[in-house]
Amino acid sequence: MHSDIMTMKEVADYLKINDKTAYKLTAEGKIPGFKVGGAWRFKKSEIDSWIAQQGKREAK
Repeated sequence: MHSDIMTMKEVADYLKINDKTAYKLTAEGKIPGFKVGGAWRFKKSEIDSWIAQQGKREAK
């Protein structure tokens, strides 16, 4: 079964950035995520929307 929920490692790989960079951006509220217990999780659809918004900012 395919899950829309990604781990920190998966989101870092998806964005092609270092795990530490992904954690820093998440902790600063720059990447949309939520905590389950003590671990960050991300909805792929929200990450895709965030990527689209970043592209719109760059175009301005």
